[in-house]
Amino acid sequence: MARTNQTTRPLLRPRQRLGKYRIEKRLAEGGFAVVYRAYDTIEGVRVALKVPHPHLLNAQVMESFRREVRLAARLDHQAILPLKNAEVVNGHFIIVSALGVETLAQRLSRRLSLAKALHYGHQLLQAVACAHRHRIIHCDIKPENVILFPGDRLRLTDFGIAKVARRTVQASGTGTVGYLAPDQALGRPSFRSDVFSLGLVLYRMLSGHLPQWPFEWPPPGIERLRGRVHPELIALIRKSLELKPQRRFRDAGQMLAAYERVLPRALSWSRRRRRQRKNHHDWQQVRFRQFRRSYGAVLEARHTCPRCQGPVSEPMFFCPWCGKAREVHQQPTRFPAQCRRCGRGMKLDWTYCPWCYGPGYEPAGNRQYTDVRYQARCSNPRCPRRELMPWMRYCPWCHRKVRRRWQMPNNTARCTHCRWGVLRQFWSYCPWCGKALQVP
Repeated sequence: MARTNQTTRPLLRPRQRLGKYRIEKRLAEGGFAVVYRAYDTIEGVRVALKVPHPHLLNAQVMESFRREVRLAARLDHQAILPLKNAEVVNGHFIIVSALGVETLAQRLSRRLSLAKALHYGHQLLQAVACAHRHRIIHCDIKPENVILFPGDRLRLTDFGIAKVARRTVQASGTGTVGYLAPDQALGRPSFRSDVFSLGLVLYRMLSGHLPQWPFEWPPPGIERLRGRVHPELIALIRKSLELKPQRRFRDAGQMLAAYERVLPRALSWSRRRRRQRKNHHDWQQVRFRQFRRSYGAVLEARHTCPRCQGPVSEPMFFCPWCGKAREVHQQPTRFPAQCRRCGRGMKLDWTYCPWCYGPGYEPAGNRQYTDVRYQARCSNPRCPRRELMPWMRYCPWCHRKVRRRWQMPNNTARCTHCRWGVLRQFWSYCPWCGKALQVP
């Protein structure tokens, strides 16, 4: 218990001095270290200060750090975050680096455009390719180890240090697999292990999903990936995620070369798709306006579909523009009451919901309410009122199913499936049964 408390409690306090550094804020904490934002009182800049937990440090770990820091110092690339300093100050071992805006993991919590994701992926591949040219395996490529700087610049960090940290934390009985390749998790890291981790990061940036073990293809999010990304780029990612290391790219340099070949086509393909979607969106808006002018008032289409933003009316059980089901009406109604089952409006003297086959209701009183929208009569001769509004499915007085096939005003087109009236010049789906409509 003492070790747990020592690990989780903050090592340093705000405004505390550590040599020339003044602690300002704790940024993150993991099983190996705590990261602080600090102010360098000599250089006058803010830096990131990583302070490992004291109970994890011993002579063997410190020697490993010295060796890995010297190894990482050989890397000189604009997409690799260099260490400003690594030393013992006032009994604390500190690792100092430049302070970025946020990590890639934090950035992925918000919407990321395709062009920016491709730009980040290119920089990340360049950083790892530089390390592989120097015969250095990163061993811990993940969004948390990618720092973003102003101007959409990206820098990969924790070269070598991540390897020491993971070995030390795992020896203490904690740690997670994260973005590790299966062969690396089995103790056989190689350049191809970094390639696998790069594939996972690319997949998450482009699809919003992180594949999990057993890494079967296609992973979750493949439909979104296919809708956004050029097929050749998908093939590149799939090759990097092969379970057998010999089937992947041999290193990040080979993967970078393949990425740079497909990148121009991926960007132009993305621009074409964006223009197509914009043109389709503009055309849809024209159709929406024309529909509202011609039929919006007649059909009382004062609501909108949450998926396509097309105008819909309360009795519709499907969006006529995109086909999205509307079993439950989740928007306001102008009726004085609502059905507990389907959410559609009801009048206070109705005994049953006329839109769904819901349970009966106790009328609010004996008063009978008139309405200009009553335009038809129930086929049941024993029905007490027999008055029906357009598009009712059931009689609100006797609960009998309405046999009438409702027709659009001034339009004879009907759905070939349910035979109810439709507007083929506007709609792609029948709003009453959900079936796709044939183009007139």
